[in-house]
Amino acid sequence: MFEFVISRVLRTCLTVAVIVTAVFFATRLSGNAIDFLAGEGLGAKDRQLLVEYYGLDGSYGEQFVRYIASLMDGNFGLSLIERRPVAVIFAERVWPSLQLLIGAVLLTLVVSVPAGIAAAIYRNSWIGNAIMGGAFFGYAIPNFVLAILLLLIFSFWLGWLPSTGNSTWLHFVMPVTALSTFYIAGMTRFTRNAMLDVLSQEYLRTARAKGLPERVVIFKHALRNANITILSVLGLQIAGLAAAGSVVIETVFSWRGIGELLVSAAIRRDYPVLQFGVLAVALAVIVINLLVDLAYGLADPRVRLGRNA
Repeated sequence: MFEFVISRVLRTCLTVAVIVTAVFFATRLSGNAIDFLAGEGLGAKDRQLLVEYYGLDGSYGEQFVRYIASLMDGNFGLSLIERRPVAVIFAERVWPSLQLLIGAVLLTLVVSVPAGIAAAIYRNSWIGNAIMGGAFFGYAIPNFVLAILLLLIFSFWLGWLPSTGNSTWLHFVMPVTALSTFYIAGMTRFTRNAMLDVLSQEYLRTARAKGLPERVVIFKHALRNANITILSVLGLQIAGLAAAGSVVIETVFSWRGIGELLVSAAIRRDYPVLQFGVLAVALAVIVINLLVDLAYGLADPRVRLGRNA
């Protein structure tokens, strides 16, 4: 298990180094930030002063060294637009995005796993057909369309739910529902398929032949062996949500999170904000994938033992 953890951590460190370098050069290819900030009426002398003030006058190598230093000093640079430390700007946005992410993941697990299990058990009845019909509907409808429909029905027409903000639990109902519907549909389908594969195995027939209750057979033996598939899908879904998957939902509901901040920084060419934002999202995805890999090892000994299994 120790070697398994070390190999995953080393791979993660290498990926981070590549991303740090790629983010720096990719933002420079998007255009000159001074041209956006200053406009066409700025004189050559004043433009040069701005270039020097923001540290854009050196070569790419010099700028890269300053970029690495800004990552180490704790402030992560100074925003070109707001002229505040990037760390302060992100600190204001990270909790709203994290609230949305946690809410969507919890709702996805609470709804999709039981629904997938029920769809597998009652696969030949109307219950299974109804669950899979709902899953296909949730998989097909875009989240921004669902978000607008929820706004029209529950906020503007009925007036039951607030349309913006995050101060009470009522503010979370529509954004979390709109964000998680697609993921609930996907997780339900994968859980059903994983359970169907497991339910056909011989050891479950043996467990039933021993007189074990059906709930023990399903939840202790079958679900435990379907965990690898469920963990794989859950890891991909959380990574997708962390990788600015909630940008559209944050925009529709005026939810001031990281996704909306990244879009604004990209449009305005705010290099420090964009660089740290992309790096933070990439790190979140890498950490999530690392945790999923470690969870594989805990859930299935064959994964952590590798060729020695």
